Amino acid sequence: MSTSNSYQALMAYQRETEALSQVAGRLSWDQETVMPRGSAEQRGDEMAAMEHVLHARRVAPEVGDWLASIDEASLDEVGRAQLRHIRHSFERTTKVPARLASALARTISRAQMVWIDARKAGDVSAFLPVLTEVLALRREEAQALAGDGPLYDALLDDYEPGAKAAELEAMFGALRPRLVALREAVLARPEPQGVSGHFDEALQVRLSREVAQAFGYDLSRGRIDMAVHPFSSGSGDDVRITTRTDPSDPFNCLYSTIHEVGHASYEQNVDPAYRLTPLGSGVSMGAHESQSRIYENQLGRSRAFTSWLFARMRDRFGDFGIADEDAFYAAVNRVKKGYIRTEADEIQYNLHIMLRFDLERALIAGDLAPGDLEAAWNDRFEADFGYPVDTPSNGVLQDVHWSAGLFGYFPTYSLGNVYAGCLNEAMRKAVPDVDDRLSRGDTGPAVSWLRENLQRHGGLYRPRELIERACGTPPSEAPLLGYLEAKFGDIYGL
Repeated sequence: MSTSNSYQALMAYQRETEALSQVAGRLSWDQETVMPRGSAEQRGDEMAAMEHVLHARRVAPEVGDWLASIDEASLDEVGRAQLRHIRHSFERTTKVPARLASALARTISRAQMVWIDARKAGDVSAFLPVLTEVLALRREEAQALAGDGPLYDALLDDYEPGAKAAELEAMFGALRPRLVALREAVLARPEPQGVSGHFDEALQVRLSREVAQAFGYDLSRGRIDMAVHPFSSGSGDDVRITTRTDPSDPFNCLYSTIHEVGHASYEQNVDPAYRLTPLGSGVSMGAHESQSRIYENQLGRSRAFTSWLFARMRDRFGDFGIADEDAFYAAVNRVKKGYIRTEADEIQYNLHIMLRFDLERALIAGDLAPGDLEAAWNDRFEADFGYPVDTPSNGVLQDVHWSAGLFGYFPTYSLGNVYAGCLNEAMRKAVPDVDDRLSRGDTGPAVSWLRENLQRHGGLYRPRELIERACGTPPSEAPLLGYLEAKFGDIYGL
């Protein structure tokens, strides 16, 4: 078979695999949003069956035959990138037995329902048995993938291809001292006033829809639902997000929505020519997180955008204890003590990630047993934040990731913050009227720059290459630190 015929056959096959993968993703979305509580065991079997089919397709002998018969030099840039992704997936997947892939899917589906109940009850002991099962399966998977390399790097590669834990550890080491110093300086200053009152949850959802559309989220190809842990799901013409509400804190809903819209916009804005191919989604979780964080923080929490949002809040909720736009801007960016990663301010957020990064590396390496995880979490939290964890739901049970088997995912959040800092610096140089437009609720120039320079490329480039092409310089933590020190220095008069 000629290179051209082999490539066409491979891509036709791959599009079917990608379509089935989207169906599997829709099952996960359903489980987190509207699935009946009593359906968990059956859904686990359904997910395992889907994973078995997908695994079989990904390791099918004909995929290897097609890959071997294609002359990469005869392909264009897009074709070579498609091949790079397919080969990477084929080589990784062939190392993981189908039995293990199915067991992971079944166990993770069950573990997520156990986690929801354990979190609600604050009962770590109820979660530990299934966490132990998930961890054992992920360690087995890492051993199959790692060869002579570190187990954790093998898992990290699923979320940030090419990244190494040692490199991230060095980056985090550069971030930590200045973040700690900034946090201490800010917390020593008077805390800005927060919002007060009861915020109707239906009104919160309506406003969140307006804000989502202001940021370019296309609701004709998406939807907003409620979930315990907000997330984005899907790609191309079916990209769904979830949010959550708190009657005393409307920012939880609004900024969870903006965050997920960043993820969803990335997926909706990938070049349609790449749909249902390996290039049709975001290239890595770090790149993905750069979009959610720049939407949420550098744009959504900017002085310019919050001036527009303040007026919308007053229209919807009346007097909520904030007198003017400056006070509202300070309230949106208020730094305060807290436990929850997803509710953390920009200064403290990365400290939450570093805690999880170190603990999960220890779990995967076998240096920390699941039974000792809660104590290790509590000790590290008190050392980093200066006060003890009050309840397990505010501590080791707060995140869905470990029940979902997502070991290696957490560090991509901080990497995404670093990428967002670089992108924000480059975007503001290229689009000098960003703030003027944001003050009118017009995100168009900012979103257009991000779509053109990052989102439309999907998986065409490797993660670091993508950021470097957009920004003109290699990724560095310096822009993020400079942005944070300038912003919070201004708010807190440092």
